[in-house]
Amino acid sequence: MDESIPGGGARAVIVVSSHVARGSVGNRAAVFALETLGFPVWAVPTVILPWHPGHGRATRIVPPTEQFSALLADLARAPWLGEVGAVLSGYLGEAGQAEAIADLVKAVKAKNPAALYVCDPVMGDSGGLYVPEATAVALRDRLMPLADIATPNRYELQWMAAVALPDIRSTIAAALDAGPATMLVTSAPAMMAGGTGNILLDGNQALMAEHRLIERPPNGLGDLTAAVYLARILSGQLPAKALQTTTAAVYEILARTAKRGGDELQLETDAQSLSHPMAMVQLRHLLHPGRDRRA
Repeated sequence: MDESIPGGGARAVIVVSSHVARGSVGNRAAVFALETLGFPVWAVPTVILPWHPGHGRATRIVPPTEQFSALLADLARAPWLGEVGAVLSGYLGEAGQAEAIADLVKAVKAKNPAALYVCDPVMGDSGGLYVPEATAVALRDRLMPLADIATPNRYELQWMAAVALPDIRSTIAAALDAGPATMLVTSAPAMMAGGTGNILLDGNQALMAEHRLIERPPNGLGDLTAAVYLARILSGQLPAKALQTTTAAVYEILARTAKRGGDELQLETDAQSLSHPMAMVQLRHLLHPGRDRRA
């Protein structure tokens, strides 16, 4: 791999998120996507569940904070740490896990300054927070400031910004204020009627990839989007291309799952869509307030 791309040539990704026995959410989605796209993964569960909580109440196993921190500290001093080109964190089992993840990110970057940290601040959706407020605060205040790339959905960004985000303009403004250099906001307002979009914002451009909205989608789309976008960037794709191909892949898998009536993303059936999506998505260039102020 070209040493000039993000990660400095290191291909492994540490993924820290939830694990379910059945389904394609959290680590199950992210690890599958990254490995399918050619990236070795060190997978760390923040919580173990039999299935996504949206399917009904069930046993929830959260590792004790001290043990979780010790495990991540082991990874931070592992002799293979130089293999790691990125860290991706998602759902937290409890607020105390944020500190251990932050320490791990710092250790990875000390070993490999080109490594990327992607924070997917999984905390809520249109119904509000589905994690305790202390966990949401830890995501916002401890992990988001460390991120090179953050991938909140619109509702998570809205909670972190403490303002309503009814349209594209307000969503862009909140993303600019959020902190990370690159923001990929999912479930964003779209320009097309009956559509939804992903907005990508960095210091130079504001872009939207949008597609038709599919009602009552399975869970795991945010986890999958964060992992696929990271894989695209580590593979050397420019942000605009990475946004378009990521959105196309996730939308294609979603549409095929919905057509079959699946209650979980069927990644194993549609693995080819991760590498070579055929779905068409609309890519738009949006007004970038920061860039326009500099002009």
